[in-house]
Amino acid sequence: MANNKKKKSLSKKIAKWFAVTVLVVIVLLVSAPFIFKDKIVLMVTNTINNSINAKVSFTNSDLSLLKHFPLASLTVNNVAVANKAPFIGDTLFKAKKLSLDMKITELFKKPDESIAIQSISTSNGAINIIFNEGGLGNYDIAKKDEADVNTNANSSFSFNINDYQLENIDFNYIDRATKMNLSVADIVHSGKGNFKEDIFNLDTKSTGYLSFAIDKTNFINKVNVSLDAVLEMDLKNAKYTFKKNTGYINQLPLAFDGFIQLIDDNQLYDIHFKTPTSSFKNALALVPEEFSGNLNTIETKGNFDLEGIVKGTLSENTIPNFTININSKNAMFKYADLPKSVQNININTQILNKTGNTKDTYITVNTLNFKIDEDVFSAKGNVKNLTTNPKLNLSAEGTINLANIGKVYPVSLEKKLEGILTANVSTRFDMNAVEKKNYQNIDNSGTISVDNFKYNGKDVANPFFINKTTLTFNSSVIELKEFSAKTGGSDLAVTGKIDNLYGFVFKDEVLKGKFNLNSNNFKISDFLTEETQTNTSESAGSLKIPAFLDCKFSANAKKVVYDNINLNNVSGDLYIHDQTVDLQNLKSDVFGGKIAFDGNVSTKEKTPKFNMGLNLSELNISESFGNLEMLKAIAPIAKTIEGKINSTIKLSGVLNQDMTPNLKTLSGELFGKLLNPELNKNNSKVLSLLSNKIDFLDINKLNLDGINAFLSFKDGQVTVKPIPIKYNDITVEVGGKHSFDNVMNYDINFDIPVKYLGTEVTTLLSKLTPKDAASIKSIPVQGNLTGSFASPKFESNLKNATSNLVKDLAEKQKQNLLNQGKNKLKDLLNGKKDSTKTDDTKDKVKDALKGLFGKKKNNGN
Repeated sequence: MANNKKKKSLSKKIAKWFAVTVLVVIVLLVSAPFIFKDKIVLMVTNTINNSINAKVSFTNSDLSLLKHFPLASLTVNNVAVANKAPFIGDTLFKAKKLSLDMKITELFKKPDESIAIQSISTSNGAINIIFNEGGLGNYDIAKKDEADVNTNANSSFSFNINDYQLENIDFNYIDRATKMNLSVADIVHSGKGNFKEDIFNLDTKSTGYLSFAIDKTNFINKVNVSLDAVLEMDLKNAKYTFKKNTGYINQLPLAFDGFIQLIDDNQLYDIHFKTPTSSFKNALALVPEEFSGNLNTIETKGNFDLEGIVKGTLSENTIPNFTININSKNAMFKYADLPKSVQNININTQILNKTGNTKDTYITVNTLNFKIDEDVFSAKGNVKNLTTNPKLNLSAEGTINLANIGKVYPVSLEKKLEGILTANVSTRFDMNAVEKKNYQNIDNSGTISVDNFKYNGKDVANPFFINKTTLTFNSSVIELKEFSAKTGGSDLAVTGKIDNLYGFVFKDEVLKGKFNLNSNNFKISDFLTEETQTNTSESAGSLKIPAFLDCKFSANAKKVVYDNINLNNVSGDLYIHDQTVDLQNLKSDVFGGKIAFDGNVSTKEKTPKFNMGLNLSELNISESFGNLEMLKAIAPIAKTIEGKINSTIKLSGVLNQDMTPNLKTLSGELFGKLLNPELNKNNSKVLSLLSNKIDFLDINKLNLDGINAFLSFKDGQVTVKPIPIKYNDITVEVGGKHSFDNVMNYDINFDIPVKYLGTEVTTLLSKLTPKDAASIKSIPVQGNLTGSFASPKFESNLKNATSNLVKDLAEKQKQNLLNQGKNKLKDLLNGKKDSTKTDDTKDKVKDALKGLFGKKKNNGN
């Protein structure tokens, strides 16, 4: 029993001791970062300041004992190494995260002892190696004077690395003197090895996307590359030798042997690489996987060999000599699920530099030919002086049936191409001629033609047919000798010249040219997809005039159909530039007259804008204002007028996707002169209402001939400047406003001669003196037209005006009677009978006036 108690007591002590130990360890793991963080950060900062001539910054740091336990991990966030002169503004290195791993025991060392780093990792950053025009490199940032070297001897860190990792890092090698840029994007790289040894094996894995350009010319663009390699690292002699390795360019396998050695400030290369096998399948493996199809099902014959040697010294003045050979002879390939094959493939290409001077690098294509069915195509040429003034000498000859492309290669086309491409061209030029626009120094010859071309896809409204197109190449320009095409019900014929094709292709310049465009029938809707035609909202705004065009077109079309309007004998000039079309002297026959356009349409912003000046000459009023939505909104009443109009219109706004004006954005002004017009009140509720309200006014007999109208419009509101109208000897003036949704507010003022007011009024007038009667020729009547054009309302002050007239006539007659003498005045005023007659007369005048200006109510209606 005693022994059991002792055992239980001992177990409790062990458990208690273990619990305390675990607790202490946990407390240490949690608290250590706070204890040692400042010390480590200080050591990092001191090492950086003592070692390099650059500006280093980071936002914060974190020390963890748990992240890579049993190693301690120091993480620095948003670290950047910015260069000083002469590379001010350049960044040598930046990363979102940089981590250094070390043994936990390293944290307990004294500040004057170095800490051994075992692992380095960094992610989401970039390394930029830059050489300036003078040949200096931005990577040479280590302090070099003796005092700094002595300081560096006391560096806070030593490197005892076992492994390192790079994740999502971009590497850029830029030579500003030669304008060369080599980059590898999205690098994922790792390495493992015993860096304690002078000679050891480093096991590496790398992937990325390779690009290579010289002076904006892309020779390699984001090619997928990978390399799994074991390198023998001779640190003492700075020599790195390829041992077991497998590399890929896209899916093309490559094997390397040889070495790279650092000698002083130079690099010595002696590397040989080649494809492990000679299968022609290797050629298709160069194509990115998303475009090459399933290589496992492909049948090939013949060889494809890629082999290269890089040997020599990379220094400030030289590069290694290299020779890269690409060869294939009498090869073929056929995809299992496609009906045709490509035969007689022959390739003989070299990329060379035999002198070690970058300017002497050149590419030569001695042979490149193939055959599909009976169509043979061949090309050859060379490119020299790659890094200084590239000189190109190229030629191509042969025929390609475009329909066969999808039958021999798994090209991703929604719709099949059809047509015959025939080429027999050669070109010889240098980039200086392109840059300085000395196009006369470019030697071109030959022709390219396409016959019976057919294309149908979502980006076109109708199948597009090119009957014939021919390009002729000569020294200065490229001439479009013929272009004949049809789509839907439209036909096109274009000829012209392209002035700077090489500047467009090689220097990202705008494409300049002058063309003649002819058509018998041109329907705008044939060039707008169904989606575009149905989506007419302002916000849609996806129509874009290409920014790369700077071309002038002289156009002639017998018939143009735009928004169901037939334009005949259309002619004029179109100047396309800066995502804008300028319309110059554009003329057309339409609506029985002529219309001329000047202005522009711009698509630089998200929503297309336009600014136009129109000149209408003798247009049929009812047709033009009845069929064009824009004119209908500006002057709805005009569709009731038969006759002609001369008019000038200035307007601006934005366009819908179907290229019609968005009325909500329309602003401008219209001046019009009517020619031999006739009104038809039956076509307008407004005119019918006025005709019913004003008995003596026959709307159809209003004289509108020669009337000038001035209208302005903005924000959906139209303002009509008062327009004087004559009806016999009655003057009418109309002016006011209406909105594009047909809500109106118009003032209609009449000056009505009193003779239209009936016999009772004229009888009263006849009793006045000639002088008084002459002073009352007419009365003003003010009317107001409101509501909408579909449901108009009309009010006037006619009742008050006539009442006032009667009072005025009675008063004048009264004064005349007083002036005739006391006796007549007494006789007139003494009898009730006479007084009653006066009242009767006044009532009759009122009734007569009411009958003139308003319908009498019969039978209680």
